[in-house]
Amino acid sequence: MSENGTGAATLRYTLMRLGVFAGCFFALWGLVYVGVLPRGLGDSNLLWVLVLSVVISAPLSFVLLRKQRDAMSERIAAKVDHAKGRLEANRSREDAA
Repeated sequence: MSENGTGAATLRYTLMRLGVFAGCFFALWGLVYVGVLPRGLGDSNLLWVLVLSVVISAPLSFVLLRKQRDAMSERIAAKVDHAKGRLEANRSREDAA
């Protein structure tokens, strides 16, 4: 596997994860602005919306981005296996010398 393929899969997953978080953030911000959700205590409104966005976006990402996460993990696992094979080959070469 090429490093570019692994990087592309990781970047795609990360950007999609950030997109899910941003969607949750703006949806919650809208609900707070309309008054459906409480504003928080004092100046904690932004922190309240950020924490709630993280809590809601995590399970959504887990379900919605399953294919992208699996593709990314397959590429990373293949790259790790390839590195382990090279390391073992170097060790056997050193032992033979």
